[in-house]
Amino acid sequence: MFAAAGCALAAACAQPEPVPRTPRADVNLPREIETIEATVPRHATLDSLLRAHHLQEQLVLEAVSVARSVFDPRQLRAERRYRLVRSLDGLLREFEYQIDADRFLRIVSLDRARPERLDAQVLPYDKTIDVVAIDARIDGSHTSLISSIDEAGEKVQLAMELADVFSGQVDFQSDLQPGDSFRVLFEKSSHDGEFSGYGAILGAAITVDGRQLQAFRWEDPATGKAAYYDENGRSLKRFFLKSPLKFEPRVTSGFTKRRFHPLDHVFKAHLGVDYGAPSGSSVVAVAAGAVVSAGYSGAGGNMVHLKHEGGFETYYLHLSSYGPGVRAGTRVAQGQLVGRVGMTGSATGPHLDYRLKRNGVFVNPVAAHSRQAPGEPIPAVRLATFRSSRDGVLTRLSATLLADGPRQKPDAVPAITR
Repeated sequence: MFAAAGCALAAACAQPEPVPRTPRADVNLPREIETIEATVPRHATLDSLLRAHHLQEQLVLEAVSVARSVFDPRQLRAERRYRLVRSLDGLLREFEYQIDADRFLRIVSLDRARPERLDAQVLPYDKTIDVVAIDARIDGSHTSLISSIDEAGEKVQLAMELADVFSGQVDFQSDLQPGDSFRVLFEKSSHDGEFSGYGAILGAAITVDGRQLQAFRWEDPATGKAAYYDENGRSLKRFFLKSPLKFEPRVTSGFTKRRFHPLDHVFKAHLGVDYGAPSGSSVVAVAAGAVVSAGYSGAGGNMVHLKHEGGFETYYLHLSSYGPGVRAGTRVAQGQLVGRVGMTGSATGPHLDYRLKRNGVFVNPVAAHSRQAPGEPIPAVRLATFRSSRDGVLTRLSATLLADGPRQKPDAVPAITR
């Protein structure tokens, strides 16, 4: 009996052989939402864009409606980025659209239980601002400021802003020569690692046509206004801009009392400077003043006539169109658009005939602009503060260029002074 019981106990205590287990495949749960990131296709509207992603009809209508309260849906632009988060049954969770480099439209669902409740806002991008420096140079392959800045890895907007800083000292149409160079310290903003725009130019040291020029941005602590000054604290702002055109034009005919007229085939005085430029190029006022007239002038075509302080008058001839609001009796600021290059009147091609009169007599505008007096200086009581700021910019410019390494071109660097 004991033997039988022992056998039964042994059988009960014996461990069963493990049964090999077949590995189970992972269970793929269906996604509840999907995210689409793309760019707006051509000819799309906000309505058609949302419908293309199979959102429910009611939600498309509501999304367009709430968006309209903060953004004009007609301003949707092709190639701009957008991001859409939707449920698989066609409910909108979130939609973001890049309005421009600074702002984006966001439409979100406020309540999962009531998906038709949507909210729209226009929000600023969170930006990173870096201080960057470049060296650029004029050479046989890069003959303009725009192309040299592009070669240095930056965009046309930076070239435009640099030209504005030196607009009273440099004519970027005619002054540039091979070997000229530009060192620039500036702010550059980005979001999500992508370029979004330029901030202020903090300082620049340039060599143009043998002249070494410097510019420093300085904010007056008394007024809070910022302006550009040379190394000695004199304002770079001049009464006249060096030219009524920024880029690309060329001088095709100078100021002379005797020129063979290409259409009339007789010798006549040419009392201005002709700039050859593409049709539609911007023409700006070289100084603040009042509009005497803006209309057709016979052989001069469409013309704007401005009157300035100090007995000066300027004329802009052969325009294809006038600047917004430019009409007799209005005032214009220095650098304001007064018209666009054309070939109205007697002209063999698109160009600007620019003329300058002083005390009733036409004078050579190129010579008059070149003889301008230096700008107003910073008050003596604030010069020490300015010099400290200037030296900080120069140190930072050199240090940033050195840190950038490969972008630096030592043979293109102009001398800098303190």
